Amino acid sequence: MELLLLADPSESLVKEYLTRGECYILVDNDEVIGVYVLLPTRPDTCELVNVAVAEPFQGRGFGKQLIVHAIQVAREQGYTILEVGTGNSSINQIAMYQKCGFRMSYIDRNFFIRNYEHPIFENGLLCIDMVRFSLDL
Repeated sequence: MELLLLADPSESLVKEYLTRGECYILVDNDEVIGVYVLLPTRPDTCELVNVAVAEPFQGRGFGKQLIVHAIQVAREQGYTILEVGTGNSSINQIAMYQKCGFRMSYIDRNFFIRNYEHPIFENGLLCIDMVRFSLDL
């Protein structure tokens, strides 16, 4: 849970989507260093709802490894679209998803204001909107 909360600070939301999705864990030398959750959302579509890498391992390509693995798993499971959303303030994540082939699809305005009790700040910015991406598999 501690690692999942790095990507999503709402424990209640994380617990809720864990009951509906599949959690995948990246382990290195018996240490959990990364995690992601795939969540079926519609026929032929699933969502990557949480990608997190432990802080000491960030910036070393593990996040991209997790995303590439999620794409592979979604294809193997027969999905034709993979979606993901991240905060408007998540500059590195926005770039990484595009480098992995995702395209911006829409902005869910005020998502973080509506769904989170406390303000979230990243990179000196208030996280307000969710930037949504999709990838045709």
